[in-house]
Amino acid sequence: MASRTKPIISEEIEIVRTTRLGEATIPSPLQRSSGASDGYPHFVPDDTFIQHHVHVQLNEPPRPQRLFEKAGPREKIFFPPATTRAAIVTCGGLCPGLNNVIRSVFLELHMNYGVPEILGIRYGYQGMNPQVGLPPVKLTMEMVEDIHEEGGTILGSSRGNQEPKVMVDFLQQQGINILFCVGGDGTQRGTHQIAQEVEARGLKIAVVGIPKTIDNDIEFCDRTFGFTTAIEEAERCIDCAHSEAKGARNGIGLVKLMGREAGFIAAGATLASQEVNFTLVPEVPFALEGEHGFLAALRERINKRQHAVIVVAEGAGQNLFISSEDGCDASGNKKLQDIGLLLKQEIADYFSRLGPKVEIKYIDPSYVIRSVPANCEDDILCDQYGRRAAHAAMSGATDALIAHIHGTFIHVPLEMSVNTKRRMDPEGELWASVLSATGQQRKFE
Repeated sequence: MASRTKPIISEEIEIVRTTRLGEATIPSPLQRSSGASDGYPHFVPDDTFIQHHVHVQLNEPPRPQRLFEKAGPREKIFFPPATTRAAIVTCGGLCPGLNNVIRSVFLELHMNYGVPEILGIRYGYQGMNPQVGLPPVKLTMEMVEDIHEEGGTILGSSRGNQEPKVMVDFLQQQGINILFCVGGDGTQRGTHQIAQEVEARGLKIAVVGIPKTIDNDIEFCDRTFGFTTAIEEAERCIDCAHSEAKGARNGIGLVKLMGREAGFIAAGATLASQEVNFTLVPEVPFALEGEHGFLAALRERINKRQHAVIVVAEGAGQNLFISSEDGCDASGNKKLQDIGLLLKQEIADYFSRLGPKVEIKYIDPSYVIRSVPANCEDDILCDQYGRRAAHAAMSGATDALIAHIHGTFIHVPLEMSVNTKRRMDPEGELWASVLSATGQQRKFE
C-alpha cells in the first residue's frame, strides 16, 4: 500500500511527507555515474527537509514551522530501471522551457537510470483517452537532441481534463509505471485525480507533477520555469512601447501582460525595464474616475512629461466591468474580460473629453512571449526540474509536485499545492519596489 504520512512532531513543527508507493530497496544505478565514493552526485537522505519560512521576527511569537522533503537522487530506488516504462504529458498553454523539461526528464531516465522506454503523450490529457486522442510516441535521443532550442512542446498540448478512470485505464493498458505531468494548477488538479485513482486501484504507478505556469503563481513554489524568459521578453515589449510613446506627442504606450490572478510578470517586467509609469495588477484594485483615480493620474503625467507607459496584467481591473464573464475555460480558470481593450477605450474617451489629444499605442504580446525558447536562466531551471522529477519518481514518490523554494527543490503533496494559488503581497517588498520604480501613487481610488 502507498504510504501517506504527515506527522506533527510538535505544535511548532510540521513535517510534510509525500506519498510513497512502498519501500525503496533497489540500489540506485547513479552510483556508477561518479567516481566519488559517496555516490552521484550526493544522495539526499530521506530525512532531509527544507523550511518553508526562513524569516524570523525576534520580538514576535514563533510561527509554526513547516518542513518539506528535499528533492534529489536517493541512494535506494523503488522501480527496477530495466523493466520500468515512463511517460510524459504536457498540458495547458505554451510556456518557454517545455521542450527543455521533456528533454531533461528523458535524459535522466534513459541515460543515467537506464530506463529503456519513455513515451510522449500527444496533446495533453486528450492523449490519455484513446477515444479522442492520438497514440503516444516513443521518445528517442534523435527526437529530443535539439528540442531545447525550440519554443513550444514537441508533444503538443491542450486544455481540459479527461475522466481519471479512463486515463488510469490507459496507463495500465500501456504498461506505464511512471507518469510525469507538466502543467499549471488545472493540470495538477488532474494529476492529483489520476494519483487518487491509481491509489484506489492499488496500482504501483508513480504520478509526479512538474509546475508549468508562466504567471509564477503555484503555491509553495517561488519560481516556475519560463517566468524569467517571460519577463525578459516582456521587457523588450515595454521598451518598444516606451519608444512609441516618446515618438508621438502625448503618446501613451499600453502593454497588456499575462497574469490572471497574480501580477508577478507585470511587476518583474516593470522593474527590469525601469521605463514604466503605471503598473496595474490583480492584487491591487483601482478606480478609473475621480480626483485620485487612475485616469486623473495619467492626465497629470501627460501634462508634465508628454508621454507615459502603462503595464496592465490581464487579470487586473475585473471589477470595472459591468458584467463579468460567465463560467470557466477548459482548464478550470474563470473567464476574464479584456482589461487591455477596456483601458484603451476609457483612456481615449477621457482625454477626448478633457484633453489634451493623445496617441495610444496598444501592445498585447502574450502569445509571442509564451512561445519563445527559454533563456539561459530558464534553461538551467528546466533541467533541474526535469531531473529532480525523475529522481522523485524512481524513488517511488507519487501524488507529488516538484517545487522550488529558497534556491533548492522540494517535494510538495499535490493535494496541498492545488488548493491555493500564490499571490503577490501588496504590502510586500516586490510591490514596494514597483511603486518606487514607477513613482505611481499607492492606490487609485
